[in-house]
Amino acid sequence: MAAGFPAKIALAALLFPVVVVVLCDFPATLTLERAIPSNHKVELSLLRDRDRVRHGRMLQSSGGVVDFQVLGTFDPFSVGLYYTKVQLGSPPREYYVQIDTGSDVLWVGCASCNGCPQSSGLQIPLNLFDPGSSSTASLISCSDQRCSLGVQSSDSMCSAQTNQCGYRFQYGDGSSTSGYYVSDLLHFDTIVGNTLTTNSSAQIVFGCSILQTADLTKSDRAVDGIFGFGQQEMSVISQLSSQGLAPKVFSHCLKGDANGGGILVLGEILEPNIVYTPLVPLQPHYNLNLQSISVNGQVLSIDPSVFSTSSNQGTIIDSGTTLAYLVEAAYDPLVNAVTAAVSQSVRSVLSKGNQCYLTSSGVTDVFPQVSLNFAGSASMILSPQDYLIQQNSVGADGLWCIGFQKFQGQGMTILGDLVLKDKIFVYDLANQRIGWASYDCSLSVNVSATARTGKSEYVNAGQLNNNSSPHNVPNKLIPTTILALLLHICILGSVLFL
Repeated sequence: MAAGFPAKIALAALLFPVVVVVLCDFPATLTLERAIPSNHKVELSLLRDRDRVRHGRMLQSSGGVVDFQVLGTFDPFSVGLYYTKVQLGSPPREYYVQIDTGSDVLWVGCASCNGCPQSSGLQIPLNLFDPGSSSTASLISCSDQRCSLGVQSSDSMCSAQTNQCGYRFQYGDGSSTSGYYVSDLLHFDTIVGNTLTTNSSAQIVFGCSILQTADLTKSDRAVDGIFGFGQQEMSVISQLSSQGLAPKVFSHCLKGDANGGGILVLGEILEPNIVYTPLVPLQPHYNLNLQSISVNGQVLSIDPSVFSTSSNQGTIIDSGTTLAYLVEAAYDPLVNAVTAAVSQSVRSVLSKGNQCYLTSSGVTDVFPQVSLNFAGSASMILSPQDYLIQQNSVGADGLWCIGFQKFQGQGMTILGDLVLKDKIFVYDLANQRIGWASYDCSLSVNVSATARTGKSEYVNAGQLNNNSSPHNVPNKLIPTTILALLLHICILGSVLFL
């Protein structure tokens, strides 16, 4: 990944697990949880600082399915990151790993690690993986084909002296991790034919970290490792797909109101209003071809070449970034157009260098619609809440600030949770495209088990989580602790798998 990209850091003092995970055949429903109260306001400067750390942590280099419980938050006033729990080895042990769509490899801290944190401010237990204590673990040699695949995408490297397949990931914020690859069992639950099957497993390759530096060593927001959700051969998605255990598509729908919630599935959410745009080929990130920006239907005067993709330029979809970052040449035209559209009804002010507005009216009635226009005539329509963030009120007026930030000195545009929320997003890796549609993420969705290729099955998640269900799925699908995305309110995103 390019230098200066988002860091996978989750800040959460209290975690209230919430939502139900239900899978059928290929789709896997993943729980989204909010860890910080919605009334915990944070200055935009602090949010930018947090995003800057995340941006530095993205890599500089240009039958049933897995059921993961997802923890974390996407609230724009908090860190907007997710992490999950995986079981590895024999006997299986649990590891908390950050969910990262900006990298490919799953890695965890290993025994004798230098710099691995011993405790976490997230109030989660940390574990170190010990290959010698797992009866099913084996090391990956340089001659292993899986190592060769990783070398091609810069996700692995070889030592001629030891014949050991290893890795070293350097991040833009100065932190790094290095270690070697291990093959071992990943344990998970599946639903096949609407029946829950536990203790399923698959042999996967993952990284064993023996050295961590800089921010990776800090305990205040530590987890056991990082779970890369990228599309290269070393990613778990690619590995499970090649074994016929998961489709090469995943989707999410992040609920953006104060209650939080959402849906994350291994499968394709089917919704008639979804529009698709092609992924830019041969890129390490989820790069899209942004062509223009419109305000109230008027295309802004921006040179389209500023959006083109190269080794250090382009538009990236990244659920780990809290705000949104716009290439410098496009930032001022957008802000000026929004300001001009509302100049008669609000008072424009600068607050700590941010363009803000004082208004006593609802922003939906006052502020214009913004459209990000992508290749394939796929427009992403942004409501005012998708580009504004409310700060503290001034008297009777609400203070709303532009959530888009100017990416100074960078050619990148990064669309984070500010933009992604309240929309279905489908990462169709099999067909090399990404789709989206505005959606109330507290509602049910239809999910294809096969990414439009072959027969699929369906099941109603709400029924599966009810004792009266004819399928009588065990209650283990519903955590006994409160599953919460914001804090106090549990939002269940029902999923209908097709």
